[in-house]
Amino acid sequence: MFLTISTTGTPQRPATDLGHLLHKHPEKAQAFSTSYGQAHVLYPEADAERCTAALLLEVDAVALVRRGKGKGRGGAPDAALAQYVNDRPYAASSLLAVALSGVFSSAMRGVCNARPELPDQARPLRIEVPALPARGGPELVRRLFEPLGWTATVEPVALDSEFPQWGDSRYVRLVLESETLTLAKALRHLYVLLPVLDDAKHYWVSSDEVDKLLRAGEGWLPAHPEQKLITSRYLSRRWSLTREAMERLELVRLAETDDSEVEEIDNAVEAESEAEEKPTPLAVQRREAILAALGASGAARVLDLGCGQGQLVQALLKDPRFTEIVGVDVSMRALTIAARRLKLDRMGERQASRVHLFQSSLAYTDNRLKGYDAAVLSEVIEHLDLPRLPALEYAVFGAARPRTVLVTTPNVEYNVRWESLPAGHVRHGDHRFEWTRAEFRTWAEKVARRHGYGVEFVPVGPDDPEVGPPTQMAVFEMSTAATKTGDEKTKTGDEKEATAA
Repeated sequence: MFLTISTTGTPQRPATDLGHLLHKHPEKAQAFSTSYGQAHVLYPEADAERCTAALLLEVDAVALVRRGKGKGRGGAPDAALAQYVNDRPYAASSLLAVALSGVFSSAMRGVCNARPELPDQARPLRIEVPALPARGGPELVRRLFEPLGWTATVEPVALDSEFPQWGDSRYVRLVLESETLTLAKALRHLYVLLPVLDDAKHYWVSSDEVDKLLRAGEGWLPAHPEQKLITSRYLSRRWSLTREAMERLELVRLAETDDSEVEEIDNAVEAESEAEEKPTPLAVQRREAILAALGASGAARVLDLGCGQGQLVQALLKDPRFTEIVGVDVSMRALTIAARRLKLDRMGERQASRVHLFQSSLAYTDNRLKGYDAAVLSEVIEHLDLPRLPALEYAVFGAARPRTVLVTTPNVEYNVRWESLPAGHVRHGDHRFEWTRAEFRTWAEKVARRHGYGVEFVPVGPDDPEVGPPTQMAVFEMSTAATKTGDEKTKTGDEKEATAA
């Protein structure tokens, strides 16, 4: 990772004052150890007219992985390699922001003991970042930096210079220029906005990040037109931390507002708080999506495979369209809890005739699973080791063969949006893998072709334009030809039984 900071000067205000401000002598090349590699500071040019300081961060990819406490994507065959071979260590990110704050900490605070008058002086500044991830494109880069007094030149980086028809990558080359900012403000802008544009952090975001954000954003963040986006991304979209930061930023802004405006804002905030609704839990959204898909399929007899403690079975029982509901799980303990949840021992005879619970392993064929309209595998497949998935696939699609099969599973790309999930962790300790949208689609399409189903994909939860929905659902429908073949097999089997009788 690399960036340069340049300034120009006059004999009265030489450009080499930059060395005093950064607390790094222009005639020395210095190296600093960080938790994730080595940071180097050097000056490619240094005279009275022009001075440039360069920060080069050499990332130790092995150390970066070893220091991570989270689990990877477990089942992905390239997961181990992806930890070491990727473009992330070479593009500006939170790693570079942390290096900036560590190497230039005094400059960022606006402290210069040798020349105390320098930090408060605005000077011509030019900052260049050759490779910057820009999730949101060049337009977002400009929206973030230009309100702060920068002139931003943003050049998209081609995905491959040899194949321009492939278009641009998500990276840009950024040049920032200003005549009116101090160096301390410039560094604080970079410290906050580099990880915001990358929309990712290499470390776990905890409550102390709110204090860091407010310190670095002092004097510019409360009035920034993109304050909400900056706050949310900087705090890794952790809703509780984002709300805390926004409330504190609002207090800062109100401190600079006259009394009449304060009263008007208070009334608006109170009205907004009263109107604010608590977000619907993802588990509820998932069940609603499953019920909608089952309703659209016209299914009446439904299998809940891997029913766990019976939440979906309970929801299905409330809908009279479903005349027979079977919950299946390998865990007797889970089935016992499900029976208590459903109050099977106190349920009326008519209602009890609609629901059945039994133990079975989805890694083996089971004749009791045959003959149903639909089967649901809700958050089940990720709990199996990948080598055992083909067995489940055959047991459900090859042997049981319900007309409709619904499969939901986490979308690993969305994990960066979970406020309670440390970077690199899967959502549950028992998950053997979590798939990207492309990986899930590839698996589902192969299963559909192999067993005579068509498949469509439905997002569950908020469909983020960058990382997709938190849950992905595949809706398998048996093809007409496969249905006819199954009917013929059933008819032939019935004839054989009649003949034998």
